[in-house]
Amino acid sequence: MKAIAKFFRVVWHSLDALRKALHLIVLLVFFALLIVVVSPSSPIVPDKAALVIAPQGALVEQLSGDPFERAVAEAYGQGTAETLVRDLTDAIEAAQKDQRIKTLVLDLGNMSGGGIAKLEEVAIAVRKFRAAGKKVIALGESYDQNQYYLAANADEIYLDPQGMVLIEGYGYYRTFLKGAIDKLAVDVNIFKAGKYKSFTDQYSRSEMSEQEREETLAWITSLWSQYQAGVEKARKLAPNAVDVYVKEMATAAAAKGGDLAAVALERGLVTEIKSRHEVEDELKKVVGEDNDDHSFKGIAHWDYLASVRAAKALHHDGNHIGVIVASGEILDGEQPPGTIGSESAVKLLRQARYDDHIKAVVLRIDSPGGSMLASEVIRREINALRDAGKPVVASMSSYAASGGYYIAMDTDEIWASPATITGSIGVFGVFPTFEKTLGKVGITVDGVGTTPLASALQPERTMGEEAKQILQLYIENAYNTFIGHVAAARQKSVDEINAVAQGRVWAGSDAISHGLVDNLGSFQDALKAAAKRAKLGDDYKVEYIEPSLGWRAALTRQTQALAGRITRALMPKNELLTSARHLLSPLEIELARMARFSSDPMQAYYFCACAVN
Repeated sequence: MKAIAKFFRVVWHSLDALRKALHLIVLLVFFALLIVVVSPSSPIVPDKAALVIAPQGALVEQLSGDPFERAVAEAYGQGTAETLVRDLTDAIEAAQKDQRIKTLVLDLGNMSGGGIAKLEEVAIAVRKFRAAGKKVIALGESYDQNQYYLAANADEIYLDPQGMVLIEGYGYYRTFLKGAIDKLAVDVNIFKAGKYKSFTDQYSRSEMSEQEREETLAWITSLWSQYQAGVEKARKLAPNAVDVYVKEMATAAAAKGGDLAAVALERGLVTEIKSRHEVEDELKKVVGEDNDDHSFKGIAHWDYLASVRAAKALHHDGNHIGVIVASGEILDGEQPPGTIGSESAVKLLRQARYDDHIKAVVLRIDSPGGSMLASEVIRREINALRDAGKPVVASMSSYAASGGYYIAMDTDEIWASPATITGSIGVFGVFPTFEKTLGKVGITVDGVGTTPLASALQPERTMGEEAKQILQLYIENAYNTFIGHVAAARQKSVDEINAVAQGRVWAGSDAISHGLVDNLGSFQDALKAAAKRAKLGDDYKVEYIEPSLGWRAALTRQTQALAGRITRALMPKNELLTSARHLLSPLEIELARMARFSSDPMQAYYFCACAVN
């Protein structure tokens, strides 16, 4: 009987497994058909067309979150659109050699910036396109500061008669929370090492300290100088023409009766004042008319990429330079794209180490830092990759500060943009306690412990002096470890590094003079440096090393992206909610950041709050 029962159990389990497999196949077919029906057909590039570069939102090195969450967040005004820098540069580079693409159109109205370093990567691609003998045209109703930096690299810049070129300069303004903290009776225990490490000032001060004013003015002045130099060179303007334009805008506007478009034309910032319709009519003469919408024949960069990348989809053998993107705050464990998880980064670095096709790695960093422990875990894995005989070159994007610098310092070579914000070599810890807050509503805490340190780090208890002393000593030791590692990596004395550390922020153009970076240049320069170190010459392919997706995960991502597009189209926006979120965003950002940081096991951070406005 037992044998018969066992036989039927085997048969049943086999049939059940077959049933599940058949269900899965049916689901696969269903979702595949759904994607085919709803998704647009593969784009066709016309024989004669303009490539339209139309970034949406901020330029980023890595898209954050998954497609479905991004689409829903954007629909409710809770997220921001993002465009990959490499999507723009890849499209422009391919179009440069594509005989079908006759001109490049920069339509920048929906772009919200992302830092000069990223803008310059795209600008380099635009200049190479022009150098190939093809015209670049920028058109827009108006241009803000970031949009104009790219537009300045065009052959011709057109501005709507009702528009303006709004250049303001750079500012750095922070939200200080001390007043709110005092009213809530929260005790925020702060531990830091570094004279200029100012992140925690938002909890202990109501205004910027003199030290922070000093260092901030230095690096934003450097960024402003680079912005002016980039625009003036591209437009062939006189030195300081941009600064003069900003400072004299009110006077010039009064002279032109408030006609800001005429001011921009007079100062040489635009080629002509024309409406979008007029510019499109001119483009029709170059590439022809699209019979469907009666505009010029053009293809958006995302459609063009889908076409040209399809031809390169197959994996090719040979020597590869791996690119690992480290973008966002550095946090412990596994983290989604747009943040840097210690475990997530280690997996990618280890993948590069054991892939025989990968001969060198470029670590593309765009990070203000974060967890001290997570940064150290990543640094160790970078050294393991180097010990395996594979060169590692760091390429700094807009930010590589504090923990972002920590994960760069041990690489074979560090490349930064002149506008990279880096340095901020310092450490801090923040531990709020709420005993007084609870006391306001009649809640008290009492008990006993076997030692003075028992339950010393409970947020509902006031922290004792002994615990404070221990944590401060720990932070100081972490700082000494940080500058010690930097000194060893940069082959300098600890005193030399300490002099330029202290939490001070540097622009890339200044960091090189202090020995914190090796070279100033673009991402392409870093790739060439990695190839040279690996002795590859020009015989290599670039491979982005990203989390591998099994077929289940790939299907899920496709389905999520599709659902996201449908959701975004159907979901009404709540304008009141959107406005409220924007109003409260400074406080929300700080609270969300501290919530993410609070999960760090060591409660110590290499982080720089150094975003410009």
